[in-house]
Amino acid sequence: MRRSAILGTGFCVPDRVVTNDDLAGLMDTSDQWIRERTGIEERRWVREGQTSVDLALPAAQQALEAAGLKPTDLDAIVFATSSPDHFCPGNGVYLQRALGAGHLPALDIRAQCPGFVYGLSVADAWIRSGQYERILVVGQEIQSTGMDISNAGRHISVIFADGAGAAVLGPVDASEERGLLSFDLHTDGDFAESLWVDAPGCMYHPRITASQLEEGRHLLQMDGRDVFRHAVTRMPESATAAVTKAGYTWDDVHLLIPHQANLRISEAVQKSLNLRDDQVYNNIMRYGNTTAATIPIALDECARSGRLKRGDLLVLTAFGSGFMWGSCVIRW
Repeated sequence: MRRSAILGTGFCVPDRVVTNDDLAGLMDTSDQWIRERTGIEERRWVREGQTSVDLALPAAQQALEAAGLKPTDLDAIVFATSSPDHFCPGNGVYLQRALGAGHLPALDIRAQCPGFVYGLSVADAWIRSGQYERILVVGQEIQSTGMDISNAGRHISVIFADGAGAAVLGPVDASEERGLLSFDLHTDGDFAESLWVDAPGCMYHPRITASQLEEGRHLLQMDGRDVFRHAVTRMPESATAAVTKAGYTWDDVHLLIPHQANLRISEAVQKSLNLRDDQVYNNIMRYGNTTAATIPIALDECARSGRLKRGDLLVLTAFGSGFMWGSCVIRW
């Protein structure tokens, strides 16, 4: 028997830093207002002309270097994003081209905030089955180009940001004390319109109209109260289910990396699980909510800083649009 393990990680964020004071010059807000409600101090937004590959490629290259592999050593790419550069094809093929990885399969998945966790589950299943050996999993977003940077959209535009994170997975023998141990994945479509982008969409004829653009239906829309209420329940519920499925309790867990949606959500999850500050990693104050990229960015920071050590039990958990949520337990 074998399982998959993370062999290397990497991340990349744009060099353009957008502070709370910068946003205060564009809308009716303030540094204090944003910090109190979200915990965010600054975030990264792309400059005009930057693409998804501009972020995903350096993250992937770092992950490959950390794993001691070349792009041609990869067998597949799983690319999680809710903000593709184009309606089609997906971002995965553009990353495959930029990497020079050969004619391998590149699968895009749209699972929004838990996209990286869902991507890990796909890669893990492929490796366990023996279908593929070495898989690059990427979480990447450019959210800044899809927000209303005005008073009307400030509840969203102060939160979301851009970035990319990546991990290379490969097989290890199940007897080794490392690897991905369990997953817990869910959806609830009853709340699909609580966090969504309505258009363009194939249900419309044409897919986007002038009136839809005028109404802002191509921009991200969110019911913050709905999201908060469900996230603070579903994330600890799912994380606990994954820990139990792996055969452990929270006493065994060294580190929880929650999706960086809002610092207040992370604090509520930590309180619900009775975890110490040193057991939870947050970086939303520096990067904002980068959707599918938040967990792999935080994962790489923890890996490179020594926050994660071989043998540590790690839990990832995320909640987002769909509603979709999920968790993963990893022996590092």
